[in-house]
Amino acid sequence: MSAWSFPFRVDARGRSALADADTHARELIEQVLFTAPGERVLRPDFGSGVHQLLFAPAGDTLAAATEASVRAALQRWLADVVEVADVAVRHDEARVTVEVAYRVLSTGRAATASISGPGGGAP
Repeated sequence: MSAWSFPFRVDARGRSALADADTHARELIEQVLFTAPGERVLRPDFGSGVHQLLFAPAGDTLAAATEASVRAALQRWLADVVEVADVAVRHDEARVTVEVAYRVLSTGRAATASISGPGGGAP
């Protein structure tokens, strides 16, 4: 299966770039994680809200909230594409990292997606 790459780009032949099933699944996960609810006009409930959590005070509460938010968003929007095996959140005073372990349903391959950003905003 091939799908358009995200973000949209042109390949070396001057055509729309395509992504294989595994790459496309990772790109979809990134879309869900990086989209804030309310950002999409026709789908205001799409996204995970991770960006708001990145600026909350770092701690175990942040980690638990982020894990629950990410798992729920991926289950809601990508249940027919990936099976989420685990969501782990690591944090310190300066950085929050969200790691998603998943299996691509169409290929059966296991993979991990990791995003990180500034964390530990002022209380």
